[in-house]
Amino acid sequence: MESEARYTTIGAIVVALVLALVAAVVWLKQVGAERDFRYYTIYFSQQALDGLQIGGDVDVRGIRVGRVQDYALADGAQRVRVTVRLDRRAPIYANTVAVVTRNLVTGIAGITLVTPDPPGALLTQAPADEPLPVIAEGRSNLDQITGRVQQLGEIAGEALANVNALLDADNRKALTAAIGNLRDFTAGLNARLTALDDTLAAMAQAAGEVRSASQRVTLVADEFGRDLGPTAAEARRALVEVGRAAAAVQAGGKRLDGAVASVDDQLSAALTDLRATLDNANRTLDRLQDAGQSFATPNRANLGPGEKAP
Repeated sequence: MESEARYTTIGAIVVALVLALVAAVVWLKQVGAERDFRYYTIYFSQQALDGLQIGGDVDVRGIRVGRVQDYALADGAQRVRVTVRLDRRAPIYANTVAVVTRNLVTGIAGITLVTPDPPGALLTQAPADEPLPVIAEGRSNLDQITGRVQQLGEIAGEALANVNALLDADNRKALTAAIGNLRDFTAGLNARLTALDDTLAAMAQAAGEVRSASQRVTLVADEFGRDLGPTAAEARRALVEVGRAAAAVQAGGKRLDGAVASVDDQLSAALTDLRATLDNANRTLDRLQDAGQSFATPNRANLGPGEKAP
């Protein structure tokens, strides 16, 4: 009996210690969670959550600051409510938005918190109908790319439909005929290109012959220049002598002009003297004639008053 009572006491003590240990762990966990972490709610209605699971990463600028704590459908499966646990040191602002990011290789999704510049006030208060502060949903770049790809797909589908409508039976026949004509034109063009190649080859040969002829002409011109060199030197010397003779003739002409001018001046002076001498002689003869008349018979014109001619 005493041994059974002793085992009962030991068992009760062990059970009490285990319960105390569990209670201490739970208390420490709650106290630590309240002290080191904050909880937020995110509602996703525009972004797909493929690959997102509990324990998924939540990061800010590539730094892991928390994890996905829980998720559930809300508003009749129109939205997904995701609860995240974040490090208390991570600043969450009123204009911070949540964007779903996905690894394209593994397909595992995470949540990235993006805060535009400038940041707003810190998000610490929960709405009246929510137990936790709510982070707004953002717009993923991947979703934008997917939307654009979908638009491109729709445009491509419309283009293919238009092409199919364009290539009906009549258009296919016309296109086949056009391809045949193009084939014939290509064949004719190839033949013409062959003839053109022959023509170009002949032109190249003619150009070579012209080049060789020009080289021969150049050689002949060089030889002619070498032969003409002495003759040109003699002609140059003859021209120099002719120039000298012309200069001498010009100088003699200048001297002759001076002599002619001097003789002309002397003749002019002599003629002037001769003219003056003749005038004097004429006046002398006139006087002699008048004197002879005075000695012979008086002139009627020279008779004085009361005189009569004999």
